[in-house]
Amino acid sequence: MAPLNAIAGIYAAVTRRTLDGKHPHGWRPEQKVSVEKAIACYTINSAYAAFEEDLKSSIAPGKLADLVVLSDNILAMDPADFINVRVEKTIFDGQVVYAR
Repeated sequence: MAPLNAIAGIYAAVTRRTLDGKHPHGWRPEQKVSVEKAIACYTINSAYAAFEEDLKSSIAPGKLADLVVLSDNILAMDPADFINVRVEKTIFDGQVVYAR
């Protein structure tokens, strides 16, 4: 079961580590996925599953402007450190709804 927190879920998918530290080498490590694939699962794949890929999932004209700004670039860091990444800003339907 993946955590509801998307960053923790991406951490779990990429490292296969549990948040309680009981599996430091990853639980079922053969199931690890790339950071890009994990991000896609939370964005375009989820929108596709909901038949909303034309409305959500990427930043493009005519789509909802739903996005988050993270404290770190998860594409350029050690996945083991994802657990320390924080959401700095959340934009929903083009409006800032959270800012640290």
